[in-house]
Parts: sequence; structure tokens; C-alpha cells
Amino acid sequence: MGGDAVLDDLAARGLLHDHTDPAELRSMLAAGPVTVYCGFDPTADSLHVGNLQSLLLLRRFQLHGHRPIALAGGATGMIGDPSGRDAERSLLDDATIDANLAAIRPQLERFLDFESGPTQARLVDNRDWTAPMSVLEFLRDVGKHVTVNTMLAKDSVRSRLGRDSGISFTEFSYMLLQANDFAVLHRDHDCRLQVAGSDQWGNIVAGIDLVRRTAGATVHGLTAPLITGSDGRKFGKSTGGGGLWLDPDRTSPYRLYQYFMQTDDRDVEPWLLRLTLLGVDEVRAAAAAHAEAPGRRDGQALLARTICGFVHGDEAAAAAAQVSALLFGGSPLEASPTTFEHLAAEIPTAPVLPGADGRVEVAGLLAAAFGDSKGQVRKNLAGYTINGVRAPELGDAVGLEHLVHGRWALLRKGKSNYVLGARAGAGGGM
Repeated sequence: MGGDAVLDDLAARGLLHDHTDPAELRSMLAAGPVTVYCGFDPTADSLHVGNLQSLLLLRRFQLHGHRPIALAGGATGMIGDPSGRDAERSLLDDATIDANLAAIRPQLERFLDFESGPTQARLVDNRDWTAPMSVLEFLRDVGKHVTVNTMLAKDSVRSRLGRDSGISFTEFSYMLLQANDFAVLHRDHDCRLQVAGSDQWGNIVAGIDLVRRTAGATVHGLTAPLITGSDGRKFGKSTGGGGLWLDPDRTSPYRLYQYFMQTDDRDVEPWLLRLTLLGVDEVRAAAAAHAEAPGRRDGQALLARTICGFVHGDEAAAAAAQVSALLFGGSPLEASPTTFEHLAAEIPTAPVLPGADGRVEVAGLLAAAFGDSKGQVRKNLAGYTINGVRAPELGDAVGLEHLVHGRWALLRKGKSNYVLGARAGAGGGM
């Protein structure tokens, strides 16, 4: 495919916001492979859902024949970008940055192709060239070329000047550090394009200007609009925003899957376009089918399955889908042992302790699982189920034949209060 076709793809997906001269940018991309970079500051030990769009921007350029650089901001991450923030971040020390970078690097590598070839991705850390630079060198080689007037005009700075907290010189210098990144990557890797979310436009322009002033070269920038839901809220804020992590130990595949299963119908198509690698025609066909029967939530399922699979792998996505189905109307009798193992990590668990006769009192099992008294359970027995069967239909006790795979009992109180019972010693685990 043509090197500039990526711009048509981005436009069709609603991923173009600000960019430098479109004719020049298209001409540069059409002329041959271009090295393009995007930065990710390691302010935590995992990337989050808000990084997905930018990660995929790099991947889209790579799929169209260009060379991506993922920049792990070991230096800029120590300071924190003031863009879009009301107050200054706590400054991070070297040990914290090292730990965060070690955790984030494998995540960056999972989204891009680092195999040797003409579009091989590269991973760099801006601490490698920022840390050795002295203050005098920084002022001479970077600060000299950027006026305070220009910096004060940036939205990220101007918005903070009107607040009582103001902005520290440390954060004020963030723009210069990022501008220098572009200059270094242009010098060392012939990088000629930076991409990011629209809140980074001011920083990108500063880098473009610094390259022009120091190297006499023309480089380009492109941003995608920040994602907001149809309700106007910033992407992810309804469930904690930055708390929705790509690290499965911090946010399980099921919780990531379930987040996208709750997507508003109006957001299904734009999010499929912007947050997946599915073809534009495929997305539009899926969105049209979803619009005909939104109650089936097929669009949300496609979104959740595709993103979860991209982040955690197809096996984890399939398990997350099975857990979701189990908690939203699926039959426990049809669930696999693996599904129950994943479910045990998502909902409270309770031991199933059969007596000498191999049976468990129904009222006692439910009372222990939900913290109710046996009297409360017996009084409201119709409000409980065990493996999808209403408790009154099971009699006074259940045996091993009532446990799925001889071990599991999915207990439900009311419509959505679940506890997973597990027989101890049955196949390991609990």
C-alpha cells in the first residue's frame, strides 16, 4: 500500500486533529518510509487505556510501511507533562522511573513489530541523551532557541498561570525537554514525524521549531483528537480513567473486557474505528448490524473481544468473554474449568465443605457465602440460586453431583450478588 495511504485511513477513522501542512506531509509519506515517533512517560508501572489510541497510531504507521519509534520518557517522566493538569505531579526518583520503565517496556513491545526488517520498530529512552547534558549545555543548545513568549502562549502553560497553584519552572521546562527529544531523534534516527494526542500539539510544534532552528530541516507533527464518550466525559473516566491499566495484574482481562461491554451504543462505531485494527469497512458493517439489534450488544462484544485480545491475547479475551457470559445469564453447567479459575479471581469465593456423607446443607452453604444467618436464608430461599438452579428446588442439601466439574458452585443472591463456592482439594487451587 502507498506510504501516504495512512493519512486516508486516519481520516476515515476520525483520527486527524492537528497536523502540519497536509500537502507536504502527504508528499513526504509518499516518497518512502518515514521514521515516526510517539512518547510515553513512565509515570506509573503500567500504561493505561488512555494510551491505546497513541499506541495504535504508531502501529498504523508501521502497517503502512513506516518505521515507528516508541519513546519511553525516562527523563520527561521524572517531571510530568503539565498538559491537561490542574496541579503539579509529584516528582519521581530514579529508582521509581527504572521500575516503571522495566514494567512498561514489555507492554510497548507487545503492540509493535520489533522483528528485523524495513519497518522494524525501535524503543528508546530519552534519559539516555538528557541525563548526560549539563545545565549550561541545555540552556545553550535548547533554551537559546525557544522564546518565553512562545512558551507562555501554549495552552498547557497559559491555563495554569491563571490558577493560584501556578506552574513551577520544572514543569515549565517540560516543553523544552520534549522539543529536544524530537531534535535528537531527527539527528540520530532521521525521525521526521511526531504523533500524539491533541493535548500534545504545543509540545510537538516546539520540537518542530527547534529542529528547524538547529538543523535547518523540516519535520512534521500530527495529533489525533482525545477520546471522549458520547456523554462528554474523557475516555475511561467513568471507571476511574487512568486506573484502567494494561497490566493484567492491575486490571484483569475480565475487567477490561467488561469496561468495553458497557460502552454506550453511540460510541461503538467510533471506538471500533479508533481503538482497533479492524478494517474501516468491517467496522461500518459491524456498526450497521449492531444498530439493527442494539439489545444484543454485538457491537460492544466485538469491541471488548478485539481490544482485550490485542492487549492480553486471544486466550485471555476468550476467558474474559466466558466469565462475562457466566455472570450475565450464561449457564454455569456449560462453563469450562478454566472459566471458573478466571471467575475465582473476579468475585468473592467461599469453601464448599461436604460432610461425611459427601453432602452440604443448602442453608449453611448460602449463609456462610453471603454472611447471612441460616434463618435469613431459609426465610428468603427463593432469592438464591446454586449453579443456576433456584435453591428451593435443591432440597435441604446438595451433593457432589450438583457441583460443576465436581468442584464449583456459582452462588447468587438476588440479581447480581455472586459468590463462587469451591470444594477444597478438588483439582488444586482453593
